[in-house]
Amino acid sequence: MEVLHGLKASPSLPKKTIITIGNFDGVHLGHKKILQFLVQESQKYDLFSLVLTFSPHPDIILGKSKVKMIQTLNQRLKAIERFSVHGVLITPFNKEFSSLSSDEFIHRIVVSALKAEEIVIGENFHFGKNRAGNINTLRAMSAQLNFRVHEIPKVIKKGRTVSSSMIRTLLQEGKIEEANVLLGRPYEIEGKVIRGKDRGKALGFPTANIETENEIIPKGVYVSQILIDSRTYASLTNAGFRPTFGQEDMQIESYIMDFDKKLYGQEIAVRFIRKIRDEIKFKSPEALSSQIQKDLEQAKAYFKLNK
Repeated sequence: MEVLHGLKASPSLPKKTIITIGNFDGVHLGHKKILQFLVQESQKYDLFSLVLTFSPHPDIILGKSKVKMIQTLNQRLKAIERFSVHGVLITPFNKEFSSLSSDEFIHRIVVSALKAEEIVIGENFHFGKNRAGNINTLRAMSAQLNFRVHEIPKVIKKGRTVSSSMIRTLLQEGKIEEANVLLGRPYEIEGKVIRGKDRGKALGFPTANIETENEIIPKGVYVSQILIDSRTYASLTNAGFRPTFGQEDMQIESYIMDFDKKLYGQEIAVRFIRKIRDEIKFKSPEALSSQIQKDLEQAKAYFKLNK
């Protein structure tokens, strides 16, 4: 998959394109439906399949909200690549870009710069200044500018519309299993293993302490999986402030089952599968150690049932 940075890179596009536009944060089940259709159409009409995405999130620049991203940009690109898309164009979203009218956006970017013959969008997609453009705008311009438009219906799972904003809310509330249903896979963070204070080791449960650039960390104790060099290991993960020890900084630590190798400095990933409990303050380290043993038994029981 080719990764292009900025619209100045668009002249390098090899041929006419079929494009989709959006943040694609989380690359969830709704995005999956769009990307699969994009690739199918590109193969059918011999077009270059292109995802136009933004960094940073438009709402951050427009001051609408402090958006916490589900994925890092690197995670987003890896997730999109799994669909065999030909290319991703990462466009810096700034005030100048946000001031483009919907007509300017289509003429200057979609048709002229990106050479689009087809556009694939999700339901309720809006674009241009003040989000004035929509599916009706695209359909009205398609005949004039000679491109085709496809609107992909929203995906509903267990009564919820699949969206990045809904997933963010669920993750921040610790509703990991509900978020995973909408994602279509376990929520995953990536990071480097760093030295901790060896409190887990002192309690009898040596842990890998993870430093991450991911912005959403579900707090609590979780059944999890650790990915190390493409191998998956069963684990128990705690994310929080270690209230028993009066810690002030957020810490992510994972006890990896049947694993005793040193991981300092290594990049790993953590998949959050099921929440066991909230983080609470215990009367003593011994009481915490006893609870961790119970948590571990729950995690082992889960993996035994879900081999």
